[in-house]
Amino acid sequence: MKIVKTYWEKLPGLFPRRQDLKILLYALPFLVFTSCAPWQNAAKRNMTVAFYNVENLFDLEDEPGKRDEEFTPESEKQWNRVRYQTKLEDLSRVISAINEGDLPEIVGLSEVENEKVVTDLTRTGLLARGKYEIVHSESPDMRGIDCALIYRPEEFTVTNHFTIPIHFEDDPDYITRDILYVKGRTRNREEFHVFVNHWPSRIGGVEQTQPKRMEVARILKSKVDSVRAASGSRSHVIVMGDMNDEPTNKSLQEVLNALPPGEAADGLVNLMFPEASEGRGTYNYRGNWNMLDNIIVSTGLLDDKGFRVIADKGFVFYQDWMEYRNSEGEMSPNRTYGGPNYYGGVSDHFPVYIRLKR
Repeated sequence: MKIVKTYWEKLPGLFPRRQDLKILLYALPFLVFTSCAPWQNAAKRNMTVAFYNVENLFDLEDEPGKRDEEFTPESEKQWNRVRYQTKLEDLSRVISAINEGDLPEIVGLSEVENEKVVTDLTRTGLLARGKYEIVHSESPDMRGIDCALIYRPEEFTVTNHFTIPIHFEDDPDYITRDILYVKGRTRNREEFHVFVNHWPSRIGGVEQTQPKRMEVARILKSKVDSVRAASGSRSHVIVMGDMNDEPTNKSLQEVLNALPPGEAADGLVNLMFPEASEGRGTYNYRGNWNMLDNIIVSTGLLDDKGFRVIADKGFVFYQDWMEYRNSEGEMSPNRTYGGPNYYGGVSDHFPVYIRLKR
């Protein structure tokens, strides 16, 4: 340990250019894990599936038809090339670190502006090694934020994808993000049906906005039921996203009928229940943790046939370099912006993930 500390202290001198040192620090965890970590996807019998709300990943252009002008160099936020590149590097570092020893095979994303920013992300830092391919579709959200999926094609082959539009009969002028549906097969030919979500926010009050999220849950439930009816009750369904609701809220537990591990004989299981019950969350609002980001699976991923969720639960991923601590020592995700103020953090959400083995 003394030798390691000595060289660590000498790193700034060995790398006088800050950018060179930054590249080394981003690469070091990958080099260490790939050489000695026990959690390696040996013989590709393991998979990691993650979801991450990346908090307003916008390019620098003011695109007609979108309310994205706040993310331009001329705006109050002064969103510029340096800040954009810093955010890409930080997000790449987070996603690359989720799975010790290997990059995650499937990652759902929300709050991305377009396919270009997702492409830029997959080509940044260690993520470039994954040679990720992208599924993305423009949603009608007025701010221009969408959902996307990135995946490693040598481990997961996409066979179909489309968006599920969201309409509210009682409020036809209300516009929100589509649900992204992706169907594909793993290397061992198991079929997965992935739904990437970003449900209506809580702005205006949790109770007041709850009906909107319950309606999205009803639409999603209908699609999940139709997929399972067509492909068999044992088909592998993964629902992920920023639902802006917690596992115990009506939209998830009652409408979607996503139950805690061990309580669903045949249906959907919300794998974030265990973490939420221990007081953890992905988003901190005024000092309170909320498990707004969820990963839900069909019960076929909790049996002993084919891929199975390790530990029957999902996890929140965070490291100290992703955190902000206030003067009282209270921790929250270190966000990129607070209003017009640039904080330089990664995201106001922590990602969630599951590990699969067969």
